[in-house]
Amino acid sequence: MCGRFARARNAHELQLAFDFAEAPDPSGPSDPRSRPPLEELQPDYNISPGKHVYAVLGTPPNEAAQGVPPGPRSLASFRWGLVPSWAKDANVGFKMINARSETVADKPAFRSALARRRCLLPADAYYEWQLLPDAAPGTFEPGTSPATDPGHKRRKSSSKKRPFSVAYADGEPLALAGLFERWRDPEVPEEDPAAWVWSCTVVTTQAAGGLEEVHERMPVVVPRREWASWLDPAAGLADVQRVMASTPVADFTVREVSTAVNSIKNNGPELLEPPSSDAAGEEETLF
Repeated sequence: MCGRFARARNAHELQLAFDFAEAPDPSGPSDPRSRPPLEELQPDYNISPGKHVYAVLGTPPNEAAQGVPPGPRSLASFRWGLVPSWAKDANVGFKMINARSETVADKPAFRSALARRRCLLPADAYYEWQLLPDAAPGTFEPGTSPATDPGHKRRKSSSKKRPFSVAYADGEPLALAGLFERWRDPEVPEEDPAAWVWSCTVVTTQAAGGLEEVHERMPVVVPRREWASWLDPAAGLADVQRVMASTPVADFTVREVSTAVNSIKNNGPELLEPPSSDAAGEEETLF
């Protein structure tokens, strides 16, 4: 599961990191029906579902058909929590912050986006929580997700939660595998830009490389060598599945961080710092 991450880089810094043409002016005009917006987002060290996030988009299908090479091309902003085009209510997005790589090609909510609307979601780090059972002091258990663990709620309620950050050891931005959709709000006039909701989800997979000791799931992180393949609108399912199995866990560094991150009310670079005796106490989390 991926339910929280950090992103400090601005649009210009992401343009340099992902090596695409200059990002358009967020204040410039755009048609929300055919093109996702680009909002100017402030650094956010505690991104939670429902917030807006930056996404790197690839070569548009019409240009790819004319022979333009695939790869990072532009930046957009999406609301985190995918709202399928057929949804009756945008709130369904809060249940679709993640798409499991094992079933994403079959699920009605995600299969069309997997085939046609893939993106990269930049992050400086993502967070996961390890469980410290109240009944067994000095021991720990990996965190779980409701989708895979019938006892998830019971285990969570009877444990303290120890947060960790996962990032590239060299400080380069993570490129989380994302999918996106456009949803038409039937209660808003079509000419109102708010009538068109662009949203995204993070693709996850089974944790590996030691990360399974923290949490059973991890986001799919696309290595630089596979960016073009993930963003290529002509990529087939075999290529997409190969990318979803290519997370470079050996390049990650995992650090215990302040429990202040446990509350979505807290924000700032200090959330990525090691825990200290004066760290904020545990509060309700999204897990």
